[in-house]
Amino acid sequence: MPEQRIDTEDGNAYTYDELATYYKGTYKKKDVEAYWETLKVKKGKGKSKGKGEPEPKAKAKAKAKPKAKAAAKERTPAGAFKVCVCGGSGGIGQPLAMQMAMDPNVKELCIFDLNVAMVPPAGVAADLNHLEKKATVKGYVMKVGENPIDHLEECLTGCHLVLVPAGVPRKPGMSRDDLFKTNADIAKGIVAACAKFCPDAILALIVNPVNSIVPAMAELYKKKGLDPKKIVGVTTLDCVRANKFVAEITGKNPTFINVPVIGGHAGATIMPLFSQDKTAATILAEKIPDLDKHVQEAGTEVVNAKDGKGSATLSMAYAGSRLGRSILAGLTGRRRVECAYVMSDVMEDFQYFTSKVAFGKDGVMKVLPIGELNDYEKKRLEEAKAQLKGEIQTGLDYAAKNEL
Repeated sequence: MPEQRIDTEDGNAYTYDELATYYKGTYKKKDVEAYWETLKVKKGKGKSKGKGEPEPKAKAKAKAKPKAKAAAKERTPAGAFKVCVCGGSGGIGQPLAMQMAMDPNVKELCIFDLNVAMVPPAGVAADLNHLEKKATVKGYVMKVGENPIDHLEECLTGCHLVLVPAGVPRKPGMSRDDLFKTNADIAKGIVAACAKFCPDAILALIVNPVNSIVPAMAELYKKKGLDPKKIVGVTTLDCVRANKFVAEITGKNPTFINVPVIGGHAGATIMPLFSQDKTAATILAEKIPDLDKHVQEAGTEVVNAKDGKGSATLSMAYAGSRLGRSILAGLTGRRRVECAYVMSDVMEDFQYFTSKVAFGKDGVMKVLPIGELNDYEKKRLEEAKAQLKGEIQTGLDYAAKNEL
């Protein structure tokens, strides 16, 4: 039997031909060959699955189980999804909308924003409709002060995924509590409309502060009798940054670096697990604290570089679309694993936590454990939990006082 090696992406063993077939068209042959050389050879008859590894997925047709093929017939076919970007005319929204319009799984894309947005949603839609892609794009506008539930029936009905980069950035003199109250009310209006018109859709929230907004909206969904795991906090940018920074230090291809980031999505709650990526684990231990801090403070670095004229918009749009594409791929039956901030039971006494999440035909299929931590990471985890606890409580308190 041909030699099999363990793919670090899902922990399964494959032959070179199976791996090359799966990645054909995604990566160049030389990159696949280089990746193959980094993989461990499978030993023994059975497969040993380590802690914290992603759920397995098929690499080739020969790997698919008959039962899985039968179930796939009941799922929405690839390329038939309706997606909405709420806040789609803004600094994050426009590039995010463009990325989603380019996804072959998207059949219909809706752009929603307020009449005070920098560009009318209809204009963004007209622009995107000129891409040589199959997605049909429509724009929807609402006046400031109006209620989304009164205007978004056509926009949201039938949506499978709603990406929400709406909300205001933190302004000088604005406290974290002020930012939360303003953005929680904005998110609540959109979430209430989704609860009415597309209750089965996945809602990917980019609205800050994510650590508080996601618990608030998920608890409101639960009070409404809906599935709180449909509410997903987008923390993908932390993973993207960690991968890129590791690549810069090691000189390796970031495509093959996959650093999990757990905890939350602000300051010390952002906790990269460098020990769980083969490339990152080669970095000297004394350099890890600074690298850790670099990931935590990367957003501030962008704000300073833009000299008060913006924040991380392009990288956030890239990261948001990466999660969006993974969610849609999951809905087609091709399981994907991404880190996300969701209702979780992986950390004792924490109802919400960021860790690896397996996305499938129903959205969040399984929240995966954080795996083994080294001594530095165990200490950092306590720091992350101390900050995250209060931020989650802020969201829970909001939900207790409000209704959708």
